[in-house]
Amino acid sequence: MISFGSNAFDDPIGASKHEWLETNGLGGSAFSTITGMNTRRYHGLLTAATQPPVGRIVMLAKFEETLIIDGRRYDLSTNQYTGAIHPRGFAYQTGFRLDPFPVFTFEVAGLRLEKSVFMVQGQNTTIVNYELLEVPPGDKVQLELRPLVAFRDYHGTTRENGALNPEVKTDDGITSVQPYPDLPALYFSHDSASIFATGYWYHNFEYSIERERGLDYTEDLFNPFAITFDLVQHRRGRIIVSTARYDIRNVEGYFYRERERRTKVAAGLTTDFIQALVSAADQYLVARGKESTVIAGYPWFTDWGRDTMIALPGLTLAAGRRDVAKSILKEFARHVDQGMLPNRFPDTGETPEYNTVDATLWYFEAVRSFLHYTADYDFVRLELYDVLKEIIGWHQRGTRHNIHADTDGLLTSGEPGVQLTWMDARAGDWVVTPRHGKPVEIQALWYNALRVMEDLAKKFKDAGSRKEFSQRADHARKSFNELFWNDAAGCLFDVVEGDRRDASIRPNQIIALSLSNSMVSKPRAKSIIRVVERELLTPRGLRTLSPADPRYRGHYEGNSTERDSAYHQGTVWPWLMGPFITAFIKTFGHTTGRKFAADWLEKFQEHLNEACLGQISEIFDGDPPHHARGCVAQAWSVGELLRAATEDVYVKAPTGIAASAPG
Repeated sequence: MISFGSNAFDDPIGASKHEWLETNGLGGSAFSTITGMNTRRYHGLLTAATQPPVGRIVMLAKFEETLIIDGRRYDLSTNQYTGAIHPRGFAYQTGFRLDPFPVFTFEVAGLRLEKSVFMVQGQNTTIVNYELLEVPPGDKVQLELRPLVAFRDYHGTTRENGALNPEVKTDDGITSVQPYPDLPALYFSHDSASIFATGYWYHNFEYSIERERGLDYTEDLFNPFAITFDLVQHRRGRIIVSTARYDIRNVEGYFYRERERRTKVAAGLTTDFIQALVSAADQYLVARGKESTVIAGYPWFTDWGRDTMIALPGLTLAAGRRDVAKSILKEFARHVDQGMLPNRFPDTGETPEYNTVDATLWYFEAVRSFLHYTADYDFVRLELYDVLKEIIGWHQRGTRHNIHADTDGLLTSGEPGVQLTWMDARAGDWVVTPRHGKPVEIQALWYNALRVMEDLAKKFKDAGSRKEFSQRADHARKSFNELFWNDAAGCLFDVVEGDRRDASIRPNQIIALSLSNSMVSKPRAKSIIRVVERELLTPRGLRTLSPADPRYRGHYEGNSTERDSAYHQGTVWPWLMGPFITAFIKTFGHTTGRKFAADWLEKFQEHLNEACLGQISEIFDGDPPHHARGCVAQAWSVGELLRAATEDVYVKAPTGIAASAPG
């Protein structure tokens, strides 16, 4: 349980850097800070996924909360306006904890109040519960809530406007509003409360994090009504906020079912850290139609092919959710086009984007990992094998963006203005890290895919294909070792393009060691790891560029262009710690490697209490003290740390397809 005492709220700005996240398995969320002060446009008590897992709309931004004790009003809310924090509810706050839901505690004039928030799995529904824990005898106590609604795309902000319909309807204990006809209605189910219409706009909320990011950071929110609970008579106030009508009398059942579900997700695990990561992993697994997918990161990413395939082994298989892994593999197989997996499903559900060279290759590793845990060859043979063969065929003869196997057996790709690897930052027409040609990790993934296919062809008695895959893999390995070894630096070149060799010290080469099928010999692997350890390793993951490089950027901050220029030019990515740990243990052995790896993983435990509580951030500054940046919760950060912790450090994983020996 993560918790904060009353002293945490002496500094409301500092306290509001700690965020909490609730999700609903659809792509929706409830998300804010431990003071309740919204500091992002993405914060809100109900962001609904109207076209799961996309179409996300911030519907309810927050409640303005006021305790009325014997007629005297005490505001419990905290908001940031230009030059002022008002009201100052943080002054009454005595604690916050995740238990497992966000729980806030307040003390006012001898009265103690507790508030909890959680989302219902599979529904665009948030439940908020207020409970009076202690009250002096004889006091008359009421709780007044004023919902502030936004009803806008989660990437935007709203302003007072005449198009909003202020009408409030109440029927059988359910109050509803529908400010705009093209968006769903919002229902507030409540018990033992009185309602009165208000119709006020609250102006100029300020979102400090959006200001830091150089984006629009002020917003107006509408208050359609107020709801008042008598806390002396009933001791509590409960409210269900949803895009559907719910009976408040069932609220206890929702609470206990959700608590039980979360308990089961993380039950019986070996360490507190793994238990925390498995609980974190649960928040990324969402529905796409009848199957499953992965939200790449909160608050602003959708489901991305690359992120999904990298994160899948950790989020699902290491977490004991094999059926979810199968569903994801099946769903993405449906979207393969011209031998490519989609890079991104857009927010509004249009045609997927096919602009990545590595997402498709990571798919083979995800399939290998699935078999490693399940040995479910029947599923792979019936549902995936033909698709996998088709993918290899397209890559061999050529597909989009000049992706094709070259005469040396390696995979080449790239065309002007398109970023195909995971180092894909660009600012307008400026491509920050152009990696056209033959990036090192793409060759590693291509070779791994060929070896996985060789093993599958052997298993399925497909002799002709097995021979073809084996020959192609042998050819790729020979060419790779001739082209990519940088003898002067004792590591691998990052990109080979014709006669050009990019000697940048980057972490991509570690993937050539960590994959189950590696082309790198043991002596070279040891040298590579020492270079990466010396130049790139930090307590929060691997830097994307050596600090000795003149292009190195040690801080990820500023406007969009400034941030993009640092995204892969020194910024630390925690997901890379997974491949690094695997490569280290493979190379130096379990006895030596596990001790070091356990120490590295321990450093992430404190981060669970730093930014988004219980989660791992997307990125960190390259320079100490390595402040958390980017998305506050990132799927592959959690997935790769969980996979490495489970498979390489704390638990011996099951065996399936055997890895080919390094060349």
